[in-house]
Amino acid sequence: MGFYERKVLPALIDFSMRQRPIMKQRAKVVPLARGKVLEVGIGSGLNLEFYRPENVERVWGLDPSIELQKRARARAAAAGVDVEFVGLSGEEIPIESEFFDTVVVTYTLCSIPDVSRALGEMARVLKSGGHILFCEHGIAPDARVSRRQQSFDRWWSLLAGGCHLTRPVPELLRRAGFRLEELNAAYLPGPKALTYNYWGVATIER
Repeated sequence: MGFYERKVLPALIDFSMRQRPIMKQRAKVVPLARGKVLEVGIGSGLNLEFYRPENVERVWGLDPSIELQKRARARAAAAGVDVEFVGLSGEEIPIESEFFDTVVVTYTLCSIPDVSRALGEMARVLKSGGHILFCEHGIAPDARVSRRQQSFDRWWSLLAGGCHLTRPVPELLRRAGFRLEELNAAYLPGPKALTYNYWGVATIER
């Protein structure tokens, strides 16, 4: 891993992911978390201020970036949330099946290499009737924008730590066995190719 990946990219990710429109999106879904919570892609801990400690027993935060985890630990202390950090990506979650009440995933599905496998793991570790709270950017419904996303995707992924612009978030959730209870979508302020957001709640039932 080079200097860009170790030092520059984590700082860029933290800066871009704490812009006001994105923080407003986080505030729509994270406070809904209950019980034992798994956050996949906890990154620099930008969701931690939105958890309600009275409703959350504990948060397990997965992320492979040690540099981002350093920032997350400081934010966890400030937020008063009990967090256990796990330095892994989402494809192999080292937790028993049907353990969590809630899974939180925000601006993470775009960058997991094997996103279908990761969502399968999230479904596995959720209790029956448990919820996944999601807020992600992805492929836009407008043909002109989606063509631009597809043409940009390869070089954007190289610059942005594996982030992809073209992932069909609702379809990926359905394929993993989740039932969408609430789904919202809209462009956030900024270039349309980068800002089409999906957010909502999905349930796993066995």
